[in-house]
Amino acid sequence: MSDILTSSPALGPLLARGALLSPLKRPRPDAAVPATRLVLPGVRVDLARLAAYERVCGFATGADALPLTYPHVLGFPLAMRIMAGRTFPLPLLGLVHTSIEITRRRELAATAAYELAVHVAGLAPHRRGTEATVVTEARTEGGLVWESRSTYLARHGRKNRNRDHTTDTPDAPHRPPDAEHLPALPALAEWRLAGDVGRRYGVASGDRNPIHLYPLTARLFGFPRAIAHGMWTVARCLAAQQLGESVCVRAEFKTPVLLPGTVTYAADGGRFELRGGERVHLRGETRALPDRAARVPENSA
Repeated sequence: MSDILTSSPALGPLLARGALLSPLKRPRPDAAVPATRLVLPGVRVDLARLAAYERVCGFATGADALPLTYPHVLGFPLAMRIMAGRTFPLPLLGLVHTSIEITRRRELAATAAYELAVHVAGLAPHRRGTEATVVTEARTEGGLVWESRSTYLARHGRKNRNRDHTTDTPDAPHRPPDAEHLPALPALAEWRLAGDVGRRYGVASGDRNPIHLYPLTARLFGFPRAIAHGMWTVARCLAAQQLGESVCVRAEFKTPVLLPGTVTYAADGGRFELRGGERVHLRGETRALPDRAARVPENSA
């Protein structure tokens, strides 16, 4: 079942609605998920907002091409509309973005029009609670050109922890090898992050979650000071790389980046990390798509 939207939802009211409904939800991995697929056709990119996004994330500006992570920004209001709704079983308050996998089949022009679609693929047990997978797709001229799978964790107690384990299924996203058993990545750069990074990214992306804005608003949610957006950390790392036109990226968000702060960017052979001392904030991997996967589009359902 697809619901066709005429405009992108406003994030502020959705955050408020999700916060109000959160205490009423009791997350569990066997809960039903919304069957709705939200579709927003004819999406055009605001080039001034895109330039602001490119600047705060470290991408080059001026080219007629979207950064690899930018369709997530375009589709995020649709995802929030689903996750803030009554039928979404996990509480929005406290929901943690744990990973993202992005597949770009070809370069996306900044001046093109896109059809965005978002749906919830399902729930899965996690050692700390229940995880939801949210799929975002971008199409142009009827073909699928970009897609992502984001996982969001709701923490809660589990009755049978002995059976709590995560296993890959045939349609699970690609996962990088266990990085704990691979050689340490060489440090390539040290980035000093200003205290306003969260506010600047919030303006460019529309995601003004209070945990990213000011020390006071972050402390209300248990953080000692504001933290960087997870999607900013992965975008900043990808901006430092030379990526092919057709590529798949998977990143796992490990620990928050406190603002202001200093982080180390490390990368080698497709693997990359963002570290703060001995703590790993972000770990990911990039890989080129086979020619056939990049060449053959998937038509809309």
